[in-house]
Amino acid sequence: MKLGIVGLPNVGKSTLFNSLTKAGAESANYPFCTIDPNVGVVAVPDFRLKLLTDMYHSRKTTPAVIEFVDIAGLVKGASKGEGLGNQFLANIREVDAIVHVVRCFEDSNIIHVDGSVNPVRDIETINLELIFSDLEILERRIAKSSRAAHNDKSIAHEVVILKELQAHLENGDLAKSYSPTDPDDVPFVQSLNLLTAKPVIFAANVAEDDLADDGASNEYVAAVREFAASGDSEVFVICAQIEQEIAELDDEEKMMFLEDLGISESGLDKLIAASYRLLGLISYLTAGETETRAWTIKKGTKAPQAAGKIHSDFERGFIRAEVVNYQDLLDAGTYAAAKEKGLVGLEGKEYVVKDGDVILFRFNV
Repeated sequence: MKLGIVGLPNVGKSTLFNSLTKAGAESANYPFCTIDPNVGVVAVPDFRLKLLTDMYHSRKTTPAVIEFVDIAGLVKGASKGEGLGNQFLANIREVDAIVHVVRCFEDSNIIHVDGSVNPVRDIETINLELIFSDLEILERRIAKSSRAAHNDKSIAHEVVILKELQAHLENGDLAKSYSPTDPDDVPFVQSLNLLTAKPVIFAANVAEDDLADDGASNEYVAAVREFAASGDSEVFVICAQIEQEIAELDDEEKMMFLEDLGISESGLDKLIAASYRLLGLISYLTAGETETRAWTIKKGTKAPQAAGKIHSDFERGFIRAEVVNYQDLLDAGTYAAAKEKGLVGLEGKEYVVKDGDVILFRFNV
């Protein structure tokens, strides 16, 4: 899974990126300090992996990972070359979802590019830049396809869709709220990889005092939640400064620190949970002496396609899957004991994999 982090300058975007990835992107109190796109890979915390690793005495434990791409702070006019924002928008075209960091705290020491804190205005500023960036893509595509449309009916039909989408964006609407009349056109629209078609998770960056009640008493957070609800987006509350402190601690210290703050999970935990929900993702597990590993798949994935995540040969030569729920396996103590108790199911090509399944694939190529 790949997530792109966007936001205005000085909203805590790079501080958050640094703390999530410990990658050390330069963070300073002025715009455009993140000149190159920063990429960091983060392990997805999963308590089940440790339990299975201990049970199997696995030599290696491999969690699922999320890749974060942090781009320079966008400003009004970025798509027209203002600041350095637009040249980086291409770097987030390939992401699965966008994490939009929004400032929900007052601090006279940290300047706001628009002079005041107003998260909904800030969100709309960024959205407008993303719309402009998408319009540029559509204009180029329409010009190119129009030339070929005379001799090809399918391309001529694509031009009609492109122009409909162009009008939709010019109206100030996001691509994700556009629905083609014919459902068969949906894959074509998705193939355009438009920024405003991507799912969005808003990271409401608050002061430390607002963390304990999850921003419930913060009017800025309330405004972000209301805005997000209208667009089927996720919101999680974070204090980027605190996340940076957490990033320096080991697991035990981290738990104590969170307890002292009166919270149960870090911002990274919240972000991962929000992104899995938004993208409809789950994890299944493979376990053994050699390695215990988590694999991320879409909810509703059938066994052969889940096997293909490991290797294409597994999918091609799929015979069956031996499946046991991780908790049943742990309770039984060993795989053999789980089998004896009838807890291991033999599943075929139509089996839909569930979150927390421990699977052994049988295949023949």
